[in-house]
Amino acid sequence: MAGTGLTVGVIATLGVLTVGVSAAGAAFVTAQQASAAADAAALAASDIASGALPSTRAPCDVARELAEVHAASLISCEVVGSIATITVSKPYAGLSVTSRARAGPPSSS
Repeated sequence: MAGTGLTVGVIATLGVLTVGVSAAGAAFVTAQQASAAADAAALAASDIASGALPSTRAPCDVARELAEVHAASLISCEVVGSIATITVSKPYAGLSVTSRARAGPPSSS
């Protein structure tokens, strides 16, 4: 019967480890999704600010819409010239994952 106790212990330990690894993996995926939302919003805002993408809408309005398409919330949007800096937040397990992106034309140096 000692083998039964050991087997149950090993199975329980593996179950706990599986849940932990799954939670960490899901958090990583959410962080990557937040990063993608910030990148897309920053690129769009920069393109509109530089005139590369014609639009009658403000760059930050488009950035907010793109963040929402990615199920994220726009926390801040700053456009200076044609450089856009965007911060978005995405919920995960009652917490908030935040990501920041900056986009603009290539430097001239």
